[in-house]
Amino acid sequence: MRLAKENVLTINGGSSSIKFALYQTSEPLPRGLTGKIDRIGLPGTNLTFSDTSRGQQGNLAIEVADHGSAANFLIDWLEQQVGFTHVMAVGHRVVHGMKHIQPERVSQALLDELHRISPYDPEHLPREIELIEAFRRRYPQLPQVACFDTAFHHTLPRVARLLPIPRRFDAMGIQRYGFHGLSYAYLMQQLAHVAGTQAAQGRVILAHLGNGASLAAVRDGQSIDTSMGFTPTGGLIMGTRTGDLDPGVAWYLMQSENLTPQQFKRLINHESGLLGISETSSDMRDLIALEATDERATEAVALFCYQVKKWIGSYAAALSGLDTLVFAGGIGESASIVRTRICAGLKFLGVEIDEELNVANAAVISSETSRVTVRVMHTDEEVMIAKSVCHVLGLPIKKEGTWP
Repeated sequence: MRLAKENVLTINGGSSSIKFALYQTSEPLPRGLTGKIDRIGLPGTNLTFSDTSRGQQGNLAIEVADHGSAANFLIDWLEQQVGFTHVMAVGHRVVHGMKHIQPERVSQALLDELHRISPYDPEHLPREIELIEAFRRRYPQLPQVACFDTAFHHTLPRVARLLPIPRRFDAMGIQRYGFHGLSYAYLMQQLAHVAGTQAAQGRVILAHLGNGASLAAVRDGQSIDTSMGFTPTGGLIMGTRTGDLDPGVAWYLMQSENLTPQQFKRLINHESGLLGISETSSDMRDLIALEATDERATEAVALFCYQVKKWIGSYAAALSGLDTLVFAGGIGESASIVRTRICAGLKFLGVEIDEELNVANAAVISSETSRVTVRVMHTDEEVMIAKSVCHVLGLPIKKEGTWP
């Protein structure tokens, strides 16, 4: 098959995966071929893909050692499947953007800067740079756009950015940035679309709950606080990440367990969170299934729900009230029992859910008497990347319509 219309390719690189999608540059940015390479650098690496427009899907076992070789394999595969003749640009999710507040066309200067700041986020930036550079080597004339996950939170007030460490570190850029920005930007546009501008301009808490999890407090359409901080490891407990952790724990473990900084980084990013507490799985679905027979799974689920509830309470205080609560992400969208436990006891904030609607994963799960509208929304970082690419490069959108 070959592409017959102009398309944008989106690349969303994770710590061990690469998601990709092709979008036609026409309203409402219809998506064609999508897929994912997962378990990069681990046994059982595979590429899965689906093309709903052609009714095709598949799964291919592959061998790639790192994101660079995975990117080259993906480019070769895409050349065979669809070709690059009608790919007009590539958009990349870049997790850490420091002071960048808008998507930007990739230049050598930007790449040099990303290399310089890669120690700020060693879990993501080096891999994302590899992906950009792989496409640059193969197609040097193909425009690429970096879409920064931190950009949505550039409106954080100074008090929400500051870390309580000597001021000289703040001057070096060590402060709170926040992440999941592409998801939050999409959710806010969707909220305005389905509920109106007044709702989107109100007091909103967004809960992006997945393997990576965070919350954001939004007022007047702008982020005023968010749970992740200097890196995506901070904030809420996640699948394998600790979230916020007493810094004394780092000192103690390095002394008592003789952990090197590299070992500690692995501990807090890949061996902790739901996986560390349960000693079984980082997947909420697995843990819920084990609750009846495994106390460790019960405690992991309970801690997750408890922490989300606390963040909602604290952000309601920061917002001086709450109008809308949005659940998104894999857990937020599909785990009704988690939503039930999070919302239990929040009636004092005006949060009441209708359990029948909740179990059905309805778009609105709040009761008729609830003062706060509680929504379940699907998020889509990839379409946000595609839209950003079209905007930055001025790509013509052929037909006006409702977005997304």
